[in-house]
Amino acid sequence: MTLYSLSSSHPAPLPFRIILSSGETRTDPATITPAEIADAGYVEAPAKPTFDPGTHQLGWDGMNWTVTELPPPPPPLPDEVDAERDRRIAAGFIFEGKLYQSRPEDRENMAGASVAALAAMVNGVEPGDYRWHGGDSDFAWIAEDNSLTLMDAQTMFALGQTAMAHKQAHIFAARALKDADPIPADYADDSYWP
Repeated sequence: MTLYSLSSSHPAPLPFRIILSSGETRTDPATITPAEIADAGYVEAPAKPTFDPGTHQLGWDGMNWTVTELPPPPPPLPDEVDAERDRRIAAGFIFEGKLYQSRPEDRENMAGASVAALAAMVNGVEPGDYRWHGGDSDFAWIAEDNSLTLMDAQTMFALGQTAMAHKQAHIFAARALKDADPIPADYADDSYWP
C-alpha cells in the first residue's frame, strides 16, 4: 500500500477526502490523479525499510524513514529472579516417579509430616508400617494428579527431604543468578535452574 506524507507528517494511506489548492475536494481515492495528490500537498513516501522491531525502531524525519537501534533493556532485577525462583519452587518436584505440589502450604505440611515420621522412626517403627502415624487408617500423601500414595514413615521422611532439597537447589540457583554482573537477560531459561 502506498503511503503519503502531508506537510512532513508521518506517512499514512491517502485519506478518503483530499482538498485541492483551489478548495475543491476529491473523495474517491480510486479516481484521484497523481497531479491532484501533489496539488493537495501529499508526497509519496518511500517504501518502509526492513528492520527487526526487537532491536530497532522505525521513525520518520519528515522526508525519509529512519531506523534506529533500540537501547539494550536494563538487566533483570534481583526481585525478578526471586519471583522466578518462587514460581519454580512452587511448581512441584518428582518423587518416586510422581509429581508433588510444593507451594508454601504444601511444604509446611510435608515438613510437619516429616518430623512426625522421624519421631516414629526414632521410636522403632518398621518399613512397610503404614499406620506409623497412630491413626486407624494407612498413611497416604496426595500427588499432584490427586492419586494417593501409601507412605510408611521412611518414605514420608524421604519425601520431606526431597522437598527440602528441591527448595534449597532453587535458592542456590537464584543466588548464583543474582551474583552475576549483570544478571543474565534470559535468567528464566531452564539451563540456569535445577
